[in-house]
Amino acid sequence: MIKSKFIFYKQPDQMDCGPTCLRMVAKHYGKNFNLQRLRDICGMNREGVSLLGISDAAEKIGFRSMGAKVTISQLKELELPTILHWNQNHFVILYRIKKSIFYLADPAKGLIAYSEKEFLQKWLSISKDEHSKGVVLILSPTPYFYEQEGDKNRGLDWGYLLRYIYQYKQLVIQLLVGLGVGSLLQLIVPFLTQSIVDVGIGTRNLNFIYVILIAQTMLFLGRMSVEFIRSWIFLHISTRINISILTDFLIKLMKLPMSFFDTKMTGDIMQRMNDQKRIESFLTGSALSTIFSLFNLFIFTILLAYYNLNIFFIFLASSVLYSIWIIAFLKTRRNLDFKRFDISSTNQSSIVQLIGGMQEIKLNNCEQQKRWEWENLQASLFKYSVKSLSLGQVQQAGAFFINEGKNILITFIVSKAVIDGNLTLGGMMAIQYIVGQVNSPIEQLLGFIQQLQDAKISLERLNEIHRMEDEEPVTQNFVTELPSDKSILLQNLSFTYPGAGNEAVLRDISLNIPEGKTTAIVGMSGSGKTTILKLLLRFYLPQKGEIKVGATSFEQIGYRYWRAKCGVVMQDGFIFSDTIAKNIAVADEYPHPEKLKHAIKMANIEDLIDGLPLGLGTKIGAEGNGISQGQKQRILIARAVYKDPEYIFFDEATNALDANNERIIMQNLEEFFKGKTVVVVAHRLSTVKNADNIIVIDKGVITEQGTHGELTTNRGEYYQLVKNQLELN
Repeated sequence: MIKSKFIFYKQPDQMDCGPTCLRMVAKHYGKNFNLQRLRDICGMNREGVSLLGISDAAEKIGFRSMGAKVTISQLKELELPTILHWNQNHFVILYRIKKSIFYLADPAKGLIAYSEKEFLQKWLSISKDEHSKGVVLILSPTPYFYEQEGDKNRGLDWGYLLRYIYQYKQLVIQLLVGLGVGSLLQLIVPFLTQSIVDVGIGTRNLNFIYVILIAQTMLFLGRMSVEFIRSWIFLHISTRINISILTDFLIKLMKLPMSFFDTKMTGDIMQRMNDQKRIESFLTGSALSTIFSLFNLFIFTILLAYYNLNIFFIFLASSVLYSIWIIAFLKTRRNLDFKRFDISSTNQSSIVQLIGGMQEIKLNNCEQQKRWEWENLQASLFKYSVKSLSLGQVQQAGAFFINEGKNILITFIVSKAVIDGNLTLGGMMAIQYIVGQVNSPIEQLLGFIQQLQDAKISLERLNEIHRMEDEEPVTQNFVTELPSDKSILLQNLSFTYPGAGNEAVLRDISLNIPEGKTTAIVGMSGSGKTTILKLLLRFYLPQKGEIKVGATSFEQIGYRYWRAKCGVVMQDGFIFSDTIAKNIAVADEYPHPEKLKHAIKMANIEDLIDGLPLGLGTKIGAEGNGISQGQKQRILIARAVYKDPEYIFFDEATNALDANNERIIMQNLEEFFKGKTVVVVAHRLSTVKNADNIIVIDKGVITEQGTHGELTTNRGEYYQLVKNQLELN
């Protein structure tokens, strides 16, 4: 069943445009597929997905797919919707073409309409003439697509969020009571105003006016006190809820497998953390204040009807008209905002390039050309600014006309009623006050609708994380100790990184890493050495084969328990913005002095620490003293030594060290390695020549293994590696 109206889904993350486009096309043809499922079959990685990945995923869920380069005239003949490669770094859906207007579903922005000229600028990759071509992925459903069971739409888990509010139900009740009391106090004001005019002024009774003014003063003080208390309660609730949501999010984030972080940009994770704040603001701010506004609207509307039914109906009709007028401009304004945002982003990048690339601009004498490119961007930006201003002026003029027209009409009616004797002067003033009070909730309600939409998007992102399976499920039972034989065995292991068209990094590897021995893995870049290490550290799961510790499968060993037994130095190891002591003893709140001293000696970093005024208390990292790559590696080695683990994994742990430091550290570590199971991955063969077993790997396959002496005697691949390094040195 094809949907008459195109259904839009927003991409949760920066790299989700491809799977989200496929999700929208599937929904257009009547099937709902979970985004995580589409991510998995698209072969998503940190760079996103390719057109090939989307095509493979589409065929797996029952589409015929064909990638092609077509001209604009050929595009107009294609069956829609179709997926387009957009702006050379994004995927969008073209779902309709009407009178040279191209209607797109952009998963990052929404449903947007482009003129043919604007469309071609984004779609065509190189040239912009009528014969140039753009990239499309043509999709059509097969019978298999309709035979499939789609994924159930689990909906938005508002209950998860309401649990946070429920913890503070007494404070929320107090807040709502405060809102109600504030509204009731406001409700008395028009009656007091009417009394002053009709009774006090009408009878010239100054004492009565004094009494009413005293009453109004007390009401004012009461409302101010209620507002003061309400603000404190609101701050207390919102802060507590925000901390609780963020804490639970971080707890969940830290339970996710390492592979999750390989496919997520840092900005996407940060955006999810910002989403918590948006949801908290919506729950404790927009939602509660809107309840208050709706309560006021309901009370004062009834009061308005009590005073004069004709005015009530005029207000009702004008409010509906005002809402329709505002909403009518939202889509056009959104389209203009997105287009202007695109040009603004390009303009920002252009300025950065102009400043950063000034050396090359001057060396190639292209100052004028680059300046003209920037000026063309300014012209485009100005054009959209003018359009946005014009639209805003029309919208504002219409809204002002409706609002002021309503106010003038109401003023005329109540004035005439006073002249005709149907309404007192005080009644007129009371009505004017009531109309002023009901105008604000209408405007606030329109803003609430937009905030609700934002909160729903944020909640979808939040639910997606909380529904993911933990790296170490609580329900699974793991062994509590390692077997007596602690050797590691890799049996027929194969692994391919996510991504369509990627070749296998490891191919049917079988390898024994004996307990208490040092095993070295060497080979050319990209041969799969680091991948073996990451599989041993359980960053990923192998697609084929098995890893065992003795007779125990890796799957039976808990992740945290296994990593507690491992000391690791990765080539991309992280230095925290903290003291040297805390960077070495990352898991200890109070570092053990003797263990710290031993680790510093093993890693040969006494000279670094002694040269700093604060010694071990010196702050390093992003917010502290900058350190060299060699100093960083020595701190990472000290971190692994401080842990005193049973297993040690080194990945290019000494490649940034000078020959003297490397020699001293390797001599120190020889004693430390005794009785431990060590795996060393290295390019520099000087660090592995003393290993008990050296594994040579090439293109994911083990080509030879043995000791340094045996392999050099064989004059095979290892011998060539040694020979090449000696020639280079």
